[in-house]
Amino acid sequence: MYASANQYRNMQVTTASPEKILLMLYDGAINFSKIALDRMDQKDVAGKGTYLSKALAIVTELMNSLDREVGGEIAQNLDKLYLYVIGEFTKANLNNDSKSLENAITILSHLRDTWIGAVEIVQKERSVAREQRILAAG
Repeated sequence: MYASANQYRNMQVTTASPEKILLMLYDGAINFSKIALDRMDQKDVAGKGTYLSKALAIVTELMNSLDREVGGEIAQNLDKLYLYVIGEFTKANLNNDSKSLENAITILSHLRDTWIGAVEIVQKERSVAREQRILAAG
């Protein structure tokens, strides 16, 4: 069962566009954060730590993948937001602070929603450019 699920997940990642992978990373960070919050509510310290660690790894990867030269001010602002989210994860873990974790989830959710809008714009632009090339060739 797990092997086929892992195979399916691996296929999704290897065939996904960079935009889709970005959204999958946000989904993972948000889901792991929500599980950590649930574990925190259940007083499951080990579980909370495990899932916070997974969410932290994803946010750290998002931060490390920023192209600060090309991204300019946007990349700098994302870097600051990622650092803030990491700080919220740390507070949540050290102080068992559900408010900090809820805040991190909110920020990640807003960022994901923003990226969804950006991806839709890019896909529309690609579609229009493709149509223009077809019309110009025909």
